[in-house]
Amino acid sequence: MTQVSLTGTTGARRQTILWIGLSAALLITVVLALGMGRYPIPWHRVLAILFGNVMPLDTSWDLVEEQVVEALRLPRVLVAMTCGAALAAAGVALQGTFRNPLVGPQIIGVSSGAGFGGALALLVSESQFILMLLAFAFGLIAMAIVLWLSRVGGRSPVLMLVLAGVVTSAMFAALTSLIQYVADPEDKLPAIVFWLMGSFSTAGYDELAWLLPPVVATCGLLFLLRWRINVLSLGDEEAESLGVSVNTMRLVIVFCVAAIAAAVVAVAGVVGWVGLVVPHLARMIVGPDHRILLPVAMVVGGGYLVIIDTIARTATTAEIPLGVLTALIGAPVFGYLLKSTQARGWSRD
Repeated sequence: MTQVSLTGTTGARRQTILWIGLSAALLITVVLALGMGRYPIPWHRVLAILFGNVMPLDTSWDLVEEQVVEALRLPRVLVAMTCGAALAAAGVALQGTFRNPLVGPQIIGVSSGAGFGGALALLVSESQFILMLLAFAFGLIAMAIVLWLSRVGGRSPVLMLVLAGVVTSAMFAALTSLIQYVADPEDKLPAIVFWLMGSFSTAGYDELAWLLPPVVATCGLLFLLRWRINVLSLGDEEAESLGVSVNTMRLVIVFCVAAIAAAVVAVAGVVGWVGLVVPHLARMIVGPDHRILLPVAMVVGGGYLVIIDTIARTATTAEIPLGVLTALIGAPVFGYLLKSTQARGWSRD
């Protein structure tokens, strides 16, 4: 795939065209997703319902259609779009920071920790708030364990960070299996298993309100640090020679990624592959400059997860777990990207 050049005399015009195209594609995806389901609604009625609240329009829709769009599908689509954008930003930040195209948000063990917290909440309570709170808390606990294990001489080398993430993931995966073992097979176990496979079926405006603050704060910080991620992607020695505190900056980025992963798992369960695949798709479009790569990946990630969730709830009569689809689609796509770009190497991605 030919990358879009965003430098030189025509860079501003190409960047404008790129953003217009991405915004239009995302809007079309959202509108079509809002209209699809067991109760289909034409796209023009979806637009009329959405804009009818802010401007006088011909109300040619009925109350049922309005409730389906605004009360059921809109919060779910917004949650899916927010989660996709956040996971894509986390993947871009990790891959650039560690100069490794195979790194994703799961590598630091946060998803496993948050998954354990959610499973524990489902075992002892039926409160959605308790579920989100424990998932978020144990995600941050997992991050703290990883950072503690990886510290060597006041620093956290990349290899130690990855190994600590593997160890922490294995520990929390074992604890999650223990939760499943002791759970009531008639009542608690099915709910735990389904939640761990990921789903937006319970997404509403309350979940969106819980999700937005940590996602906006952490993605906003990553956006402000995107030029420093460019520097980190050059290597530790080059970054330090340019005045960037490599260890401190890496810890800040890891904390942001941990908060993102914990927040997403708290709302939707374990959703994999998005933070690994989407950054590669975005990099093929705009190249490795994180100043433009990060926001482009967020837009692509938001649309990507909306499409996956729409397939999950419309392909069959029973909803397909989100984690199953992201793996079935993400693994072949990533394999193709890996095969098609391996000759160029990471430095030229």
